[in-house]
Amino acid sequence: QVQLVESGGGLVQPGGSLRLSCAASGSIFSINTMGWYRQAPGKQRELVAAITNVGSTNYADSVKGRFTISRDSAKKTVYLQMNSLKPEDTAVYYCNANVVVDTYLNHYLYWGQGTQVTVSS
Repeated sequence: QVQLVESGGGLVQPGGSLRLSCAASGSIFSINTMGWYRQAPGKQRELVAAITNVGSTNYADSVKGRFTISRDSAKKTVYLQMNSLKPEDTAVYYCNANVVVDTYLNHYLYWGQGTQVTVSS
């Protein structure tokens, strides 16, 4: 079994910054892509940013230049540094990871429980 635990959400004023973390644990052989998604009330879950196991990144247009995704493979942790936050960034943020669970390279997608980010004055 694999668990993803997010931390770092909270309330921040417009223009402020937050750093989210997501640590993976459990029966992990290796981890492929890790990513952050978000879901605002009444909206569908959307991709925010993703990073492969070799460090290639992908961002939603709405966060380019403001958010930075990174990972520490030794710690099995992915981070999302969020700067210049806007009210429209308010959402529950979820991390996910494509985890290889054995030497046969069986892999599954796991999700964290979500962390609330609220941008408001």
